[in-house]
Amino acid sequence: MLVIHVKPGEQIERALKRYKQKVRKTKQVQNLRDHQYFTKKSQVRREEIAKARYKEEYDRNLER
Repeated sequence: MLVIHVKPGEQIERALKRYKQKVRKTKQVQNLRDHQYFTKKSQVRREEIAKARYKEEYDRNLER
């Protein structure tokens, strides 16, 4: 559970912004979506390899 301490005199919009940033950084929404359905380990590994290939190709194209 995320806890955001609101300081005295702090605007609620600022506290909400800090909350949203903390949710993004802890990847809570991503974890919920990932665990919504079961994914086989082989499929996870295949996706990781595909992502690594894409990043490598992207970096090569930037160097040119």
